[in-house]
Parts: sequence; structure tokens; C-alpha cells
Amino acid sequence: MDPLTGDGVRLREFRLDDLDNYLAVVGDDRVTTWLSFDSRDRAAAEKSLGAMVERAALADRPDYTLAVTRLDDDRLIGFARLGPTGIQAAHLGYAIAADHWGRGHATDAARTMVKFAFGTLGLHRVSAAIGPENLASVAVVKRLGFSYEGRIRHHVFTNGDWRDSLLYSVLDTEFPAG
Repeated sequence: MDPLTGDGVRLREFRLDDLDNYLAVVGDDRVTTWLSFDSRDRAAAEKSLGAMVERAALADRPDYTLAVTRLDDDRLIGFARLGPTGIQAAHLGYAIAADHWGRGHATDAARTMVKFAFGTLGLHRVSAAIGPENLASVAVVKRLGFSYEGRIRHHVFTNGDWRDSLLYSVLDTEFPAG
């Protein structure tokens, strides 16, 4: 798949040589406190990265998990994912390395993935489940026109406890083109 280009980020396929930079995201408690999984050690990150590379090569690709880079640097600073959730529907997820927070990369990556979902993939609905305390991520989806749908109680088990999620979604007819 060709890379997707946003205003300031590029989303490209993962490569095995992304391991160190991928580990800087998924191995950092500052980042994973907001995700649906605990921090990973190097071995777990390497296994996860290998699985993503393998899935991307499948003819009937089950999901789209892409590395987020800046336009001026091909080094991974995060990832964005679209996973199927039903007919013409996908769940959006994203994470940016803590050293790159506050620069609009998450919003740009999420917007780029949603454009891809509604354009190339022809989806009708994209949803996102966000931890209630993750105000930065809530702001991202609100900026993109997602609507609040409700609270999913004890949705994920992470960091040793059950966590609720706030569910947001946007439909293809609601998302601005271009």
C-alpha cells in the first residue's frame, strides 16, 4: 500500500527495522496508560511488530495498522489503526510517542486514517473508544466531528484494572471531505 499523507504526517506500512522506535511508543508507560494494553518489553514489541508486518502482506488484510512519521523524517513516531467492527465499519485507534505530544500529530494521523476509511475503503462508520481520563484523545475525535455515543463500562483490562471507555463515532455523511 502506498503511504497516506496528511498535513504534517505520513502513514506508511510498518517495517521490521521500526522496532526501536515502535518500542519507544508501546514500551512507554506514559503512552500505554491511555491504550488498551500494558507496556510491552522488547520481545513483546518485536512479536507484535512482526505480526503487523505479516498481516499487512495478506491478500485479505484484516486491518490497517500504519506507522506514523513526520513528513520530513521517515522515523516512526507513533501508529494509527483501523480494525473492522462490522459491515462497512471500523474502529480507529492511534498513539504518538510522548516526546511528540502536543504538536497535532495525533489529530493529523487520525484525520488521515478517517479520510482513508471513507474514501479508499468505502466505509460508512468509524468509531473510537477512549478512556474517560484521556482528554487529549477526546479532543482529537471531537475536532474531527465524532459524536459521543455513550460509556462502555469495564471495556478494557489494562494496567491492572478494568477501565471504562467513552464511545465516539462519525459517519461518512458527517465527515468533511478533503
